[in-house]
Amino acid sequence: MQEEPFPTEKIFSLDSQAKELGMGGKLSPENDESSYKKRMQQRKDIQAERLQIRKNKKGLLIVFTGNGKGKTTAALGMALRTIGHGHKVAIIQFIKGGWTTGEEKALKNFSSDISWHSLGEGFTWETQDRIRDEKLVQEAWELAKEYIKNESYKLIILDEVNVATKLGYLASEEIITFLKSLNNRKNHIVLTGRGASDLMINYADLVTEMKLIRHPFKEQGIKAQKCVEF
Repeated sequence: MQEEPFPTEKIFSLDSQAKELGMGGKLSPENDESSYKKRMQQRKDIQAERLQIRKNKKGLLIVFTGNGKGKTTAALGMALRTIGHGHKVAIIQFIKGGWTTGEEKALKNFSSDISWHSLGEGFTWETQDRIRDEKLVQEAWELAKEYIKNESYKLIILDEVNVATKLGYLASEEIITFLKSLNNRKNHIVLTGRGASDLMINYADLVTEMKLIRHPFKEQGIKAQKCVEF
């Protein structure tokens, strides 16, 4: 089924009206509840129209990047959501692999719909072998492509792949070219890791940057701990 044209001008108008009406609560200027209720009803009507006009669906390319914590955690939250809806998930870790994480243990025990592959061997200063690092990244990418082409998998997470591209082990252009070659892809693909390329950011459908504000390792000399880092 062909997607309907996106009514850009109307969407922008509705978005502007929603922003002007605001979120409500104590942020609204009304002093009486009757006026406040009227404002919120207007906001509800506009929101319903905003949702109604957005009808199209597609397989999304999602990027979680930035120097802050939470990139992999956000991706694994999507994994939990996906298996909750009865779909299959593949997780391929490109750089990580030096230790077994709590998430891997939990998700594997929780559902048989999880396929988890830790194909990296750790940070570059631990491996100290660029040739082997690149070989492992290429092996992970070949495996990832098979999962992406497999329509039975709803979500494919390429964990730390942004780091692999930043280090020069895999080109962003190669990933994008492969995705463009797939017709009417229905599954969602998540790329995590700091240093996502501008090319990937501009091509992705959804991009979130985690911003570092404070970190116990940096400010307090606290080492990585179970339940927080792994």
